[in-house]
Amino acid sequence: MDNSTEMMDTSSPIIIADIGGYSIKYGYKDSPDSPKIMSNSICKVKSERRRLFIGDQLDDCKDYSGLFYILPFNKGFPINWDIQKQILDHTFRNKLELEGSYEDKVFLYTEPYFNFRQLRETMLEVLYEEYGFGTLAKSVPAFLSMVKHVQQVNSDKCCLVVDSGYSFTHVVPFIGGKIVKGAIRRMDIGGKALTNHLKDIISYRQLHVLDETYVINQCKEDCCYVSSQLYKDLETCREKGNSIARDYVLPDFMTVKRGYIRDENNPNSDLQCIRMNNERFQVPEILFYPSDVGIGQIGISHSIVHAIESCPEEFRYGLYNNIVLIGGNSCLPGYRDRIYRDVRSMADALYDVSVTVPENPITDPWFGGRYLVNNLPSVLDNLCLTKREYDEIGSSNCSERMDLPTYDLNIDDSASESSKS
Repeated sequence: MDNSTEMMDTSSPIIIADIGGYSIKYGYKDSPDSPKIMSNSICKVKSERRRLFIGDQLDDCKDYSGLFYILPFNKGFPINWDIQKQILDHTFRNKLELEGSYEDKVFLYTEPYFNFRQLRETMLEVLYEEYGFGTLAKSVPAFLSMVKHVQQVNSDKCCLVVDSGYSFTHVVPFIGGKIVKGAIRRMDIGGKALTNHLKDIISYRQLHVLDETYVINQCKEDCCYVSSQLYKDLETCREKGNSIARDYVLPDFMTVKRGYIRDENNPNSDLQCIRMNNERFQVPEILFYPSDVGIGQIGISHSIVHAIESCPEEFRYGLYNNIVLIGGNSCLPGYRDRIYRDVRSMADALYDVSVTVPENPITDPWFGGRYLVNNLPSVLDNLCLTKREYDEIGSSNCSERMDLPTYDLNIDDSASESSKS
């Protein structure tokens, strides 16, 4: 059978969706605006027991206390397809306003790193057979961000993307536009672990909040930061009236709809607050030392160095000089500076270290996908598979056809050595 891929019709409507464990970022390739973001979940609330809130319908909820999440993803992988399909139905029909047949449409979507074969095939079956898309293309978020970054810095040699999201943190090296699977490092720490850790600390020290995931996640986003001087900040927190401690006002969903940091000059004793002191920086610290919560893995900074040192020596300079941080945890204040300081201290002095955070690390892969679609059609063609090809070869053979270009450390290194000799 001919393994060549059909050329994609770039005039077709192209939808780009970064499908993550926490949220979906979606939009058309021609959209001049940022992508829309909505929760990749279905929620129930105590105040409206008979209603399900799908995706961004949660914005209509009036009381977020005791919010119960039904997630299609578990430990970073999509396993509940009934839930995921309801969310995709809402996305396609209500948000993107797709009507009629999808045969003329192209759908570029992201999947988890090292996704299981069965899950990849199930996703293809759902998109081809349930929705009837004419052409599909898939990637991982890091590849899309890499494509955008190397064009911005005018380099096609090396790039290392650190994707710290909801369930995991992945350190992904690229050489010559190819993903180096043998050097990828994964940590079982993400935004979910940080929120759960903060819930445990507050529940033990102050107030029972184990059922208030939504509220405490907002508290984490509003209060937490990455410390560049951990021991000094710990000493500061021991002082009464220190500069780190903050009072976080909890919402009552009547007068206060969303929590916020209380202004010290305008205290209000009637509002229920939690005191955020060393919790502000100790919670994000588990990204750098997972052993603090019993996970026997190295942290982000060590993983970056470990991944780069696993690559051939001639590419390490480029990797150290092109580190890109994406994912929701990259929004934490001090995150970029801490990683730069740690990596700089561990890297050889001969290497320059450059760490970049995109303008919006959450939507950066989507913008990378848009750049790929609009400017690199030949690269996109290699990732695409049409419905006709799918029908010919079946789902079990399709996933490999759509794989990203891979740099094999064993094969490519041996070829490099032989060319030198």
